[in-house]
Amino acid sequence: MQVQAITRNVRMSPQKVREVTRQIQGLPALEARAVLAVVPRKSARLVAKTLDSAIANAENNHQLQAARLVVAQAVAQTASRLKRYTPKARGMAGPIIKRNSHIKIVLSDGAK
Repeated sequence: MQVQAITRNVRMSPQKVREVTRQIQGLPALEARAVLAVVPRKSARLVAKTLDSAIANAENNHQLQAARLVVAQAVAQTASRLKRYTPKARGMAGPIIKRNSHIKIVLSDGAK
């Protein structure tokens, strides 16, 4: 059975979040939580929060044990962007693109 959790519109670029999600893919859920606890990045805290939510979904909604869960998929997808402008020389404007992301974590217990 697969259980998922999605955190939407996280105010961080997907590229920064992907660096952390790649580290936990394929790990047991409890080991992934331990790895995220020692990674010194803001994105690690956001991914850990999503992982904790997925574990809670598995335990409370599907009566699965956290010790048997494995991170089957951990992805960071592009969300909507905030577009801002900053003044440039000769009366022009330069774009500032503030990127957002969606974090999706899928846990599996190995059973179909």
